[in-house]
Amino acid sequence: MKELNELDLPNNLRYSENHTWGLLDGEKVRVGISDYAQDQLGDVVYVDLPKVGDLFEKGKEFGVVESVKTVSDLHMPVGGEIVAVNPEVEDSPEIVNSSPYGDGWMIEIKPDDSGEVDSLMNRDGYLKLLEELAAEYA
Repeated sequence: MKELNELDLPNNLRYSENHTWGLLDGEKVRVGISDYAQDQLGDVVYVDLPKVGDLFEKGKEFGVVESVKTVSDLHMPVGGEIVAVNPEVEDSPEIVNSSPYGDGWMIEIKPDDSGEVDSLMNRDGYLKLLEELAAEYA
């Protein structure tokens, strides 16, 4: 597993306490899991994502990621309607490991409240959360 200083945590993304990231792009938010999450999961072998048109509240489960180690629920960083699902992730789930912020994105949503994006952590806030988690397990 990676050390915290080895993680790729882009500055332009916002992060949730559930290790999903969001990128506001016009009127939609692209969502995936963080480099930390994919690293902790290990080799991703299956991803179950919602359908376009599904509605979710912030924090609610929207899918599942299965790896060789475990199964983990995916949680919405912001509430809204699913407007796109990445078929590449469902067809080739290992892409989540190799490109969590690029080709490994999972869904795009039209947020109910774009202000919710602002409530997510920036890179520094997320890194602080990860440091606290590491201290708990040390």
